[in-house]
Amino acid sequence: MHTTATPQGYFALVLHAHLPFVRHPELPRFMEEDWLFEAITETYLPLLDTFEGLERDGVDFRVTMSLTPPLVDMLTDELLQERYETYLDDRIALASQEIARLRGSRELYPLAEMYYRIFTRSRHRFTHGYDRNLIQAFRRLQDRGSLEIITCGATHGFLPLLKDRVVQRAQIEVAVQQYEEQFGRGPEGIWLPECAYVPGVEELLAPFGIRYFLLENHGILDAEPRPVRGVYAPLLTTSGVAAFGRDTESAHQVWSRDSGYPGDYNYREFYRDVGFDLPQEDVAQYLHSPDIRHMLGMKYYRITGDTHDKATYHPGWARDRAAEHAGDFLDKRREQAARLADLMDRPPIVVSPYDAELFGHWWYEGPQFLDFLFRKMRHDQDAVAPITPGEYLRRHPVNQVATPAMSSWGANGTFEVWLNGTNDWVYPHLHKAGERMRELASRHDGAGGMRRRALNQAARELLLAQSSDWAFIMTMGTTVRYAVQRTKSHLARFTKLYEDITSDTTDVAWLEEIEARDTIFPRLQYEVYRDR
Repeated sequence: MHTTATPQGYFALVLHAHLPFVRHPELPRFMEEDWLFEAITETYLPLLDTFEGLERDGVDFRVTMSLTPPLVDMLTDELLQERYETYLDDRIALASQEIARLRGSRELYPLAEMYYRIFTRSRHRFTHGYDRNLIQAFRRLQDRGSLEIITCGATHGFLPLLKDRVVQRAQIEVAVQQYEEQFGRGPEGIWLPECAYVPGVEELLAPFGIRYFLLENHGILDAEPRPVRGVYAPLLTTSGVAAFGRDTESAHQVWSRDSGYPGDYNYREFYRDVGFDLPQEDVAQYLHSPDIRHMLGMKYYRITGDTHDKATYHPGWARDRAAEHAGDFLDKRREQAARLADLMDRPPIVVSPYDAELFGHWWYEGPQFLDFLFRKMRHDQDAVAPITPGEYLRRHPVNQVATPAMSSWGANGTFEVWLNGTNDWVYPHLHKAGERMRELASRHDGAGGMRRRALNQAARELLLAQSSDWAFIMTMGTTVRYAVQRTKSHLARFTKLYEDITSDTTDVAWLEEIEARDTIFPRLQYEVYRDR
């Protein structure tokens, strides 16, 4: 049981919830919009269910969660909210169809019923329980003290590769403005896009009251001077902003391809989906295009092993494994705290950051794991307590001053995922567009009317072009055509706006068209690109 005594160590779970801005009102439906709809159904609603259940049962827990500006914008967009309800209606119809088809199957029929319950409950909770607005649900958790919501770059722009300080600052300023509008306060922390850091980035954060950011572990371990407490306490930069490092031991237990919990044979197999398993004629009406197969969210098999012959999924078995894994994870945190306690002058903090979509979307049982973890942390021991980075800084404000090392999230902890032969062509265009946006902002002081609208839209198109997601997709080789098209289209729109503004010949009809399409940051003002 928790007591009022100081624990041996603290555990800080950080979930990075992010998706690129995808919204296509010009088409009746669009495949990449499903990225958002899948994440709502499989991650965001289950996480809210978990957090609210913990609160309801009096379990004192803490979670830090980034809700990035593009995700916040999409979750509050009326068009996407309506389309999500249509998405769920389609899934309910598919589950009903599957219930009828599988009525004679002892193994698969209960799973079809399970998905029907999940989809119908998601529909009811989204529309009636949350009035379509999940952001307000997360805000209520923050206002009650169990959740610490942090921000990110405005469009997840890879800050070190944006080069220009004014352009970099705009990514932070726009994000902070949106955060204040949505959450009624300023953000305490930030998830630097892709955790990308070079010395000096912290100078962008301090003026906006941001108190901390997170880094890959070698960003802390290779700091100058070397950290005396390793990654188990924050470093304080010369700007006064703290840096927390990722703990590789806890990360390995979840992330490891070979030994991580999500690979357990009893957990649900992600890649076996009825969208591919069923005959074409059975799923055609639920596909975006009759000849392109894709996931439909109903999966009947468990991981089983390194074999194509998958066994049927048993939710009860998977839940039992989630409970066992939560116990194992907590035991290892207790052992870790005991090892570190004698070496430090304060309780260590173990910071465990993950992509939020790992919990539920990729690892279906992930939200159950978190539920068991916090319940066990509350009731089964008192050596390790949950905490947020902001709370830790309030308890331990005096920290070593050092300059972290260049680092990033991703392969090898360097910038190579976002800067290589597949995507390096992007950056000269982004740099030139950034220079031009600064030029426009400096030349047009106090613009109004149609010119202001054009200037604001130019800023919007530049931000959208800067999204690090496009470079990431080009490297990973997934939806490359879409990533290239998005990069080029935003840059082309920006260039036309620049030329129209410069020649004072704004194409009003075209401007209205792209304003209706690229609606992110409706209160954005182009002056964020002015020199300060």
